[in-house]
Amino acid sequence: MAVSFHLQLMTPEGVLFDGQVQAVILPGHDGYFGVLANHAPLVAELGIGEVVVTPADGQRRYFAITGGIGEVGENTVAVLADGGEAGEDIDAGRAKAAAERARHRLGGEGPEPDIDVQRAQLALARALNRLHVVSEVSS
Repeated sequence: MAVSFHLQLMTPEGVLFDGQVQAVILPGHDGYFGVLANHAPLVAELGIGEVVVTPADGQRRYFAITGGIGEVGENTVAVLADGGEAGEDIDAGRAKAAAERARHRLGGEGPEPDIDVQRAQLALARALNRLHVVSEVSS
């Protein structure tokens, strides 16, 4: 049996996951990184991406987050995400609609006038991440 450690994944809305895990993969600002038991301490900025959790029972769980901070301590990991949701709670239709709205705002021939391009790009990235996570859950 693999050595486990404690993971707490939180958003301002509440706790998404709190329990013992064998491994977690987090979306660092500069790329994904994995954490196993006895990992060196660190604090990392997180980006928009997928969190892959392997609980002690071995059944992977997937979460979509929109950035935040991850802290690895002595066999503990605390993730303070700006926002997020469990893969099984994502409404794929709503995520597709959000992606299409963002794509429309950005437009194929240039963005719509008077829009915040960076905000539309972030909305598209969040929607595409949610679609990716929901596809992982359904596969």
